[in-house]
Amino acid sequence: MNPAVGLAAFLGVALATAAIGFYGLRISRTTGDFYVASRTVRPWWNASAIGGEYLSAASFLGVAGLILLTGTDALWFPVGYTAGYLMLLLFVAAPLRRSGAYTIPDFTEARLQSKAVRRVTSLVVVAVGWLYIVPQLQGAGLTIRISTGLPSWAGSIAVVAVVGVTVVAGGMRSITFVQAFQYWLKLTALAVPVVFLLLKQTGADGSLALAEASSNPTGLPAAGLYQTVSLLVALLFGTLGLPHVLVRFYTNPDGQSARRTTLIVLGLLSVFYVFPTASGLLGRVFAPELARSGRPDALVLLLPGKLVGGVPGDLLSALVVAGAFAAFLSTTSGLVVSLAGVISQDLLGGSVRGFRVAAALAAVVPLAFAFTTDSMALAGSVGLVFAFTASTICPVLLLGIWWRGLSDAGAIAGMLTGAILCGGALVSSTIIGSAAPGWIAQPAAWTVPAAFAVMVLVSRATNDRVPGTVTRLMTRLHVPERPVATKRQLR
Repeated sequence: MNPAVGLAAFLGVALATAAIGFYGLRISRTTGDFYVASRTVRPWWNASAIGGEYLSAASFLGVAGLILLTGTDALWFPVGYTAGYLMLLLFVAAPLRRSGAYTIPDFTEARLQSKAVRRVTSLVVVAVGWLYIVPQLQGAGLTIRISTGLPSWAGSIAVVAVVGVTVVAGGMRSITFVQAFQYWLKLTALAVPVVFLLLKQTGADGSLALAEASSNPTGLPAAGLYQTVSLLVALLFGTLGLPHVLVRFYTNPDGQSARRTTLIVLGLLSVFYVFPTASGLLGRVFAPELARSGRPDALVLLLPGKLVGGVPGDLLSALVVAGAFAAFLSTTSGLVVSLAGVISQDLLGGSVRGFRVAAALAAVVPLAFAFTTDSMALAGSVGLVFAFTASTICPVLLLGIWWRGLSDAGAIAGMLTGAILCGGALVSSTIIGSAAPGWIAQPAAWTVPAAFAVMVLVSRATNDRVPGTVTRLMTRLHVPERPVATKRQLR
């Protein structure tokens, strides 16, 4: 890949992001603008923004890389990512919006009338956010190294700098515009090269090759039943607890809009995942050496240049690089906003100034982790974050929304159980490496039920601690409200 092309693609995305973000700054004035865009984001805007922040490095680069490595086994990742949103639609989206909270800790404190629950939830949310940001920065390092020849740290620093400026300047309202733009850029950046390459390979040989792409050119063993079930548990339940996605539903005007937003997101995700899947299948036929050389995550970046030479190849490569950086920027900015809301509310008074200080802190800390840890397969590393989220935030949200018997002691015990069991398994898996047994490498199948069970059992043992306000709050969560019209709705 021509380094000048890669650098131009990155600079183009960075400048477009900054320009759109500063446009949002023009209408970001109040605390509500910075935290939840004053709850005026309409479904199509919000769905595009959610697609922008949810489709991270794992989706843009990692899914194709895993399909290159393991073939159809990796298809459970896009299936799980998308199906998780169906669960979000059925169980969480509308009630969470009706809660009126700014952040997940706001919700748990209001539901359980406990400062202690709020503190534990805040710690878990910050841990999840930082763990999720690290793969984005590592993906940016991989992309900048491949596309420009610059060292990996340059890509990580560039993403943190662009995100920091955008979020600090305009908060949630600014990044709503940015992330909606970035979803459509990412979709275009994958779809155009894939369609072009498929047309170029049309013919008997090309059709036969793609039909044989489900074979395993790497010789890696297929995932067993336990690993597949555990992965699906992590992805399905983990989606329900992602802080940067959940905060998006606070920006809808009402619960009905939240449901409509989720339905649109399901459609946008389904369309998007067609293209990394096709990229992975093309890679198994035309670039299997990337799997054997340990660079599967580079497939999407290198495939256009490998199959198409000259200026057309450079243009397709530039488009893919632009889409990759859009993925890193949009997901990182969503995570930084959600973390800044939590840190500012709990430590810095909840003001606009506190939000800006917290945003800078939320962006810089994971940068240090990205520098000191090795990158693993991007989709795999994000899948582990989903397992941790499914074992901690998800149980307290589901039980808090649907079970009036949840107590503060039960919520704390369940979150801590999930964090200790899942966190311990993930640390052990990292230390042991590839020799780790499947039940440690993919722990969600037992850590998620354990967290739910502890939360229920401890709540039943402490039912005298169930708040007296539970009936009123549960009614608020589950009785549809009338939509409120506003002149400031984003259309």
